[in-house]
Amino acid sequence: MGLDSDLASIQEARDLIHKAKEAQLILATYNEQQIDDILVSIVKAIEENAKSLAQMACDETKYGIVEHKIAKNIFASRGVYESTKNIKTVGLISEDSNLRVAKYATPMGVLVGITPRTNPTSTIIHNSLCAIKGRNTIVFSPHPYAVKCGCATAQLINNAAIKAGAPDGICSCLSITSLKATDELMHHNDVSAIIATGGSAMVKSAYSAGKPAFGVGSGNVPVFIERTANIKQAVNDIMASKTFDNGMICASEQAIIVDEPVKSEVITELQKLGAYFLSPEEVKKVGSVVINPNGGMNNALVGQLPEVIAQKAGINIPSGTNILIAPMDGYGKGYPLSYEKLTTVLGFYTVSDWQKACKLSIELLKLGGIGHSCAIHSQNEQIIHEFLAKPVFRILVNTPSALGGIGQTTGLMPSLTLGCGTWGGSSISENLGPQHLINIKNLAYGIKNVSFGKAKVSTSEASPSVQMCDLKSDEIADVVKKILKQLQAC
Repeated sequence: MGLDSDLASIQEARDLIHKAKEAQLILATYNEQQIDDILVSIVKAIEENAKSLAQMACDETKYGIVEHKIAKNIFASRGVYESTKNIKTVGLISEDSNLRVAKYATPMGVLVGITPRTNPTSTIIHNSLCAIKGRNTIVFSPHPYAVKCGCATAQLINNAAIKAGAPDGICSCLSITSLKATDELMHHNDVSAIIATGGSAMVKSAYSAGKPAFGVGSGNVPVFIERTANIKQAVNDIMASKTFDNGMICASEQAIIVDEPVKSEVITELQKLGAYFLSPEEVKKVGSVVINPNGGMNNALVGQLPEVIAQKAGINIPSGTNILIAPMDGYGKGYPLSYEKLTTVLGFYTVSDWQKACKLSIELLKLGGIGHSCAIHSQNEQIIHEFLAKPVFRILVNTPSALGGIGQTTGLMPSLTLGCGTWGGSSISENLGPQHLINIKNLAYGIKNVSFGKAKVSTSEASPSVQMCDLKSDEIADVVKKILKQLQAC
């Protein structure tokens, strides 16, 4: 991108923020019903265009599966709306008659959303609904390989909002992308907060912009299949999760840890569902093409089918293979496939008991998943609760990790932005929702009386063990000298 393009992108960023600011001042005056009407209109428009947006995303990014992206678009619109529609984000949101404190929601203002190549449309949909519900406006900076689908999604949302009575500029997206334009958005004086969903470098940049920010860290989610698990269901869940949109959801499983007594049964069930176990030589070949020397993923193989990865690695796999399984006996440097793999590849480890599974889970999380998620399949509640000690904020039990983490198969807040807490460098440790995108005013009445005046202590108020007497200054000096001499002698 040349200098002229950089300047054009910076100017576009400023123009979009200016328009979003004007729109937000109007939106801030809307009542709860007006906001809900806007959200309903947006959800309807997304549902009607979910397929075209999904197709556009796959065509432009070269990642994922159209049918699965359709499902994500519906989840990010209808699913998010239904789960958040009763959350109070306008006016009086709570009142405590005993403490005499009333809480009122106020908008944050103009927000900036930084969106990834992996979930380019569904992330914009989710973040927009959450922002608008709090009477905020939002401007997106899309990934350079997802500009067209990002702009189309934002435009669709903006038009649907206008149709329901919203001001123009409620949702917009950069059509000319550059690092300087993104930097301009994040540092602009009229921007109140940033939602960053993407690589670790971009998330760190958002947190260093001097604004409140909500970031998403990497996953590297381990899943433990414990000996009491329903093996058939556990394997089905893992395969459904890891093949969903070719494994691009950050909460998807990255390594299976299997309890030794059920290892053979797990392998049999995996093979029934189209898993191909790599030989030691094939593990090396796949690892060398999927993971870069620095431990990051090869972007060209993100969200790809197994045959694409196999062809790149120069190996032959059976027709109909759904997942590549890499048996390993180590992690970290020298074991590339022990790192996060947002594609159709899973690590595979065997342990003799749950204690070893716990230790291995922690080591794998240290490679890039601290604060995010881990999963366990078990019927033993005691062992399940042992996993609460893991350094993550989502312990997903007997459910597909990817879908459970985003709240589709669990009771978690439906979200495409998963906070990793302070352990993972995030400001929140839960799934992002509209409740995080509002400011709260507190109206607090006095409930305790206090008297003001100078305290006076008379001789009658003194401690009875203290004898009050008058001493002259020279007498006090003599006493002090005697005490000092005694101390020196000691």
